[in-house]
Amino acid sequence: METLGFLIDGFGVALAPHNLMFALIGAFLGTLIGALPGLGPANGVAILIPLAFTLGLPPETALIMLTSVYAGAMYGGRISSILLNIPGDEPAMMTCLDGYPMAQKGKAAEALAISAIASFMGSLIATIGLILLAPLLAKFALTFGAAEYFALFVLAFATLGGITGKNPVKTILAAAIGLMIATVGIDSTGTQRYTFGILKLYEGVDFIIAIVGLFAISELLFFIEDRAGGGKGPMKVNKLTLSFKEVREIMPSSIRGGILGFIAGVLPGAGASLGSFIGYTLEKKVVGKKGYFGEGDPRGVAGPEAGNNGASSGALVPMLTLGVPGSGTTAVLLALLISMNITPGPLMFTQHADIVWGVIAALLIGNFLLLLLNIPLVGIFVKLLSVPPKYLLPIVTMVAFVGIYSISNSAFDLYFMVAFGVLGYFLRKLEIPMVPIILGLLLGPEMEKNLRHALTLSDGDWTVLWSSGLAIGLWVVAFVGLVLPYIVGPILRRRMKAAQELTD
Repeated sequence: METLGFLIDGFGVALAPHNLMFALIGAFLGTLIGALPGLGPANGVAILIPLAFTLGLPPETALIMLTSVYAGAMYGGRISSILLNIPGDEPAMMTCLDGYPMAQKGKAAEALAISAIASFMGSLIATIGLILLAPLLAKFALTFGAAEYFALFVLAFATLGGITGKNPVKTILAAAIGLMIATVGIDSTGTQRYTFGILKLYEGVDFIIAIVGLFAISELLFFIEDRAGGGKGPMKVNKLTLSFKEVREIMPSSIRGGILGFIAGVLPGAGASLGSFIGYTLEKKVVGKKGYFGEGDPRGVAGPEAGNNGASSGALVPMLTLGVPGSGTTAVLLALLISMNITPGPLMFTQHADIVWGVIAALLIGNFLLLLLNIPLVGIFVKLLSVPPKYLLPIVTMVAFVGIYSISNSAFDLYFMVAFGVLGYFLRKLEIPMVPIILGLLLGPEMEKNLRHALTLSDGDWTVLWSSGLAIGLWVVAFVGLVLPYIVGPILRRRMKAAQELTD
């Protein structure tokens, strides 16, 4: 009953006219961003964070808008997968397997509608799971001490690459770079570290500047290098003729995919890519020889779409309750909260209950908004795919520069952002991921603080870090998460690649 009361209060926040308006704007922009191949939700949210500061949005409104962008981008990724056979982001890869063959058979509208309904079901199931699980996990997290939190942060870094990550060693290297950057500034003892006498660095590196530089500016540099043109245009979308019987047939696939996706999102190191993959794999096993997967089976569209959207909402659980992101996009959202002096974690459910439950209620409302947007207005999103990037990326760059400058009115921050963009460009050329760097930058200060606190309480005895059963459990999970990608990862990646090659 207590949870229901909080949720009702959350609806009071989410249904405020200005919050509802920004949820709608976020859902629309997110779908547009998701439809563009290569951008993805993490880039989309990173690009629009400066806009939240420029508009002077309060924390709950900013978070509602950007979580709506996140959800919308997960919806939008299916559009280019179905119409171009190019995933909007990695989790949408499995949608290509049956979505594109459906489009080739003249059923593009049906494939888009089925994927929208499945995305809705996956997100709805996961949001309900978030409502039920998050308060319980938050109460459990209140039992954590400094040693347990340090072990939790180690677990977050150990499982960061996930079992679908390409190179665990590069992931660890990226996290180390992030932790190194996090040491810049004045520490808790008043000692200057790596400031080089620059006053702006005394307070450390601003998360938002780093995120916008690493994501948005590096993307622009890649575009300049590639000089990308318009690419091939999307195929024509036929008139929608989806029947109630066809919708009913995909419901079991959507429900199974949503449940699996939510579990994948909550688990450390799993994520939307795994949610999509296991959603598709399960459907093939459940349907068996009755299906025609790889040739345009609607259930092959519904399963992975419900899986990746379920995982995206599931990833909010560890971020809100433990302060540990469950995905790259939630790492960016974590940066937004920290920059607004809000510390995610168990205390957030009591100290900022209006923000937490307002966002959860907005997710429920946003799912319905996205369903309404993605079926009747899909033609608008489809036309966007034919717009050359040379017209879109300058707009993105302008938003980034204006947004960053509006936060501090400092030209130094603009130069710093460009420097991070150049750094991100070279790191991406070396196939070093960006998200671990951001996570290291975000969690580094808290990790150091908890380590210092634990050692102070134990008079420098390092065994305090594994002195409790809970801490030992976290260390064991961290070790398994570090080793598992080397064992299971190659098998899963090989299967995902083999599945994708079937449509190439």
